[in-house]
Amino acid sequence: MNTLLITNATAILTGLSGEAARTAGPDIRIADGRITAIGALTPQRGESIIDASDCVIYPAWVNTHHHLFQSLLKGDPLGINATLTPWLGKTPYRYRSAFDAETFRLAARIGLVELALSGCGTVADHHYLYYPGMNFDGGDILFEEAEALGLRFALCRGGATITRQLEADLPQALRPETLDVYLADVERLANRYHDAAPDAMRRVVVAPTTPPHSMRPDELREVAAVARGMGLRLHSHLSETVSYQDATQDKFKASPVRFCESIDWLGSDVWFAHLVHLDEDEIALLGATGTGIAHCPQSNGRLASGIAPVRALEAAGAPVSIGVDGAASNEAADMISEVHAAWLMQRAKFGERSTALYRGGAGEQGADAATVEDVVRWGSAGGARILGLDDVGTLEVGKAADIAIYALDRDPRYFGLHDPAIGPVASGGAAHLRALLVGGRVIVRDGALPGVDMGELAHAARHAVKTLMARAEVV
Repeated sequence: MNTLLITNATAILTGLSGEAARTAGPDIRIADGRITAIGALTPQRGESIIDASDCVIYPAWVNTHHHLFQSLLKGDPLGINATLTPWLGKTPYRYRSAFDAETFRLAARIGLVELALSGCGTVADHHYLYYPGMNFDGGDILFEEAEALGLRFALCRGGATITRQLEADLPQALRPETLDVYLADVERLANRYHDAAPDAMRRVVVAPTTPPHSMRPDELREVAAVARGMGLRLHSHLSETVSYQDATQDKFKASPVRFCESIDWLGSDVWFAHLVHLDEDEIALLGATGTGIAHCPQSNGRLASGIAPVRALEAAGAPVSIGVDGAASNEAADMISEVHAAWLMQRAKFGERSTALYRGGAGEQGADAATVEDVVRWGSAGGARILGLDDVGTLEVGKAADIAIYALDRDPRYFGLHDPAIGPVASGGAAHLRALLVGGRVIVRDGALPGVDMGELAHAARHAVKTLMARAEVV
């Protein structure tokens, strides 16, 4: 049996909680794609070795919310200073019809490469670019590109059967599907790609784009029932801005989470992106039902949406994960910058509540609102739990060997750290990726992806941006 030994790690964070969040290591042995030993290990004859000297090791990140097609829509001037609702019209909706199979595939490749180079091994993409008469299938392309790079991939099949007024006068690319067409494609995708194994490389998730806006309540109930009958999980956006509260009160006389309760869209098989604006009873309900969150701090900050109450959700019992969201509202859609932001923003959120002692407050507070260990757990084990990948997300004997090895000896940003283990999260930046393993297979080696020419990719991206801009002008 061929084995791989990772040796001499400076520090190892496991993705577990409490005292188990760190292990001394300094070595990890892998066989048949799984971790077989962690500790001070002696190399075996014929064993492959990765030297992790001056490196810290984390579980490979699990990104639970993305829109990969937006990887070619970064920094659009029309949307750069807009909040969510106007931004939707100015950027992603304006460019929907500009994508063809070639530009879509390139966008997917750029986004997946960006994630892999940040140490991400599992990607859940909320793909909602569907409309009647499309001449390419984005779902197939996404699975192909993820497989080519060796990443675990969950397709969250978005889409809509109704439109908002915002979309009413826009082109064919914004016209809705019928429910029958939507469900038929979910069945096709599930039959072709879905793997229910706890270490699956491919998953399919049922994910109408936004419950209050994308389908009628009776349709959403049917979609939930069909998904559960097929053993598929549910995902969508919710409560990203205060407009969700206005919309559900106006349409359904309920808060967003209470509305989702009424249509059977809560439970341990459901997670929502964002959940920024929540009432206390909504937090309690999400926790009681085990409904999860994909926390997207950078996009929420970029669009002025706010900061999700992650700590309160976790305390109530809701699983917490990290998502980068689309690059059109997060111009650095990688997991290192995302977890760095998550670490800082939770502290800022609590700090803003501080009240001076002379005013009856408790003085300074919030610096322990999120530890690096918390953020690593959310971004790895939390994501695997939400996706139902029970054998992924932590560094433990018996678990899948999804491992990110970061070298801290290449960039002065990481020099002088008293606790190197926290470097990639606390210092941010882009720690050099010595290696990324997914299922024991080396996907990234010394900061490079086999078969990916970054110069060619950059050139193709520049050309594609010009093409998309020209097409959008015509629309």
